[in-house]
Parts: sequence; C-alpha cells; structure tokens
Amino acid sequence: MTVTDHEYLKKILLAPVYDVAVNSDLVLLSRLTAELGNDVFLKREDQQPVKSFKLRGAYNRIASLSPQQLEAGVIAASAGNHAQGVAYSANMKGINATIVMPETTPDIKIEAVRRFGGQHANVVLHGTNFDTASAHARALSAEHGYTLIPPFDDPDVIAGQGTIARELLEQNPNLDILFIAVGGGGLAAGISVYLKQLKPEIKIIAVESEESACFAAAKQAGEPTSLSSVGIFADGVAVKLMGSETFRLCNQYVDEIMTVTNDEICGAIKDIFDDTRVIAEPAGAMS
Repeated sequence: MTVTDHEYLKKILLAPVYDVAVNSDLVLLSRLTAELGNDVFLKREDQQPVKSFKLRGAYNRIASLSPQQLEAGVIAASAGNHAQGVAYSANMKGINATIVMPETTPDIKIEAVRRFGGQHANVVLHGTNFDTASAHARALSAEHGYTLIPPFDDPDVIAGQGTIARELLEQNPNLDILFIAVGGGGLAAGISVYLKQLKPEIKIIAVESEESACFAAAKQAGEPTSLSSVGIFADGVAVKLMGSETFRLCNQYVDEIMTVTNDEICGAIKDIFDDTRVIAEPAGAMS
C-alpha cells in the first residue's frame, strides 16, 4: 500500500523517536560562513546516542511492531550506522536483534553494534557490500521468522528520519537550501516529503559520492537501477541499489543531485573539524 504524502506528515509528527533520540543542535559553522558569505549550518546528528541519525528510523520501525513480532526478534543488514540504531533500539525494547554486516565494515562499527546491543545483539559478517549482506539478512528472516528492519526503503524508517525536518523548521524557519547526503535515500526522502509540503520554496540538493551515485543512476534510468560496483571510502553510503519508495519520494521532491569525490569529502571533514573540533565520518561529511 502506497503511503500518501499527507500520511507521511502524520507519521513524522507522531513518530515516537524521542523515546531514544534527542533533538540535535543546528549549529552555525562560523568559519565556513565567513569564507562563503552565506550562513552555513550543520545538523549535529552525531549527538544521538549512537552518533548517527539512523537511530530515528530504526526505532520508529521497531516501535510499530506487534508483541508477537517483538518476541520473535528482528534482523537488519547495515554497513554500520543502521546496525547500531537497530541494536540500540532492540536493547531499549528488550528484544533480540540479528545484525548482518559486510565483512568490510570497520571494526569500530562492529564493536559499537555489540556495545549498543549488549546481550540482545548477534552480529553476523557476510559479503563485501551492503547488498550481499542484505540478501543474507532476508534469507535469515525467512528461515527464522525475524522481522526485517530495512535501513531505508520502508515508510516507518523514512518517517523516523523525517523527524529531522520537523526539527530543522523549528530551529531555523528561514532555511533556503538544504544539502542532504544520499546512500539508499531514506534520509532525503523523509526530510523532503515533510519540508516540501510545509515550505515548498526550500531547495533540496541530494549529495552522493561519485563512487556510489545510485540516485543519479536511478534518475537517469527513471527507476532504481543497480550499480555494477561501489567504493567503500564513504562506507555509510556504499549502496548499489536505491529503494523503490525512497526513489519515488526523492524523484518527486529533490530539486538537484550533485556528486562529490573522495578528495572533496576529505576537505569537508577538515572544514567540519575546523569549525566544531569534531571528526565526521566520510558519509556524514559528504553534504
């Protein structure tokens, strides 16, 4: 069943994400602002308990499950941040979660999943990218009866990420242009379906790594199309195939797509550090 745009507004406004997430700061990057002659703000989703916005969507999806589904447990595939969000959410709910992660996932993210999930998280390493890990997660879900918690292509996950848009408008109703990093598209879909209904004049620009530009490929083809390969420098957005629902929303509401090189991402990491003294991961610095 297709979720209407109005229903997405309702889902975002009623999402229980603040059971676990915080209303993160929107900070002015004073150095970049002076350099560029425009007010540049950064949404500090690193302030979340799992250091990523992914907690919002994961918890919102898990919170929608029936008691029977919660008892059976959940499963997710992730390059890291979604995995941490699912693990943390499962721990908070007291349910079991199986997390399938690519073998290329940085050790720091694997260790974080185990820490956030505690006794409720079981980590399985499989494949060399998100898509092979995702296929294995689907197989385990069918075999054991776990509920799959998708990292992006799900209305509840999209709505959870969309709660960021609600905060953005409250924190700065005068935003003109919004740059959003895109991997599978859940963040951009959730933010854009909310903002474009309430303030359609905001220009939304999707930012992709040139090594994993699945939205640009889908836009050109008119539908999600699988990339032959993806780079893993920005491992959090190393997705070959954009979701069908995320593409539908992004295709409708995102105004422009731009791609960035690894060198440009490194430059952005430095810019963020110079202003905040925080070291962003590549996927987080992309936009």
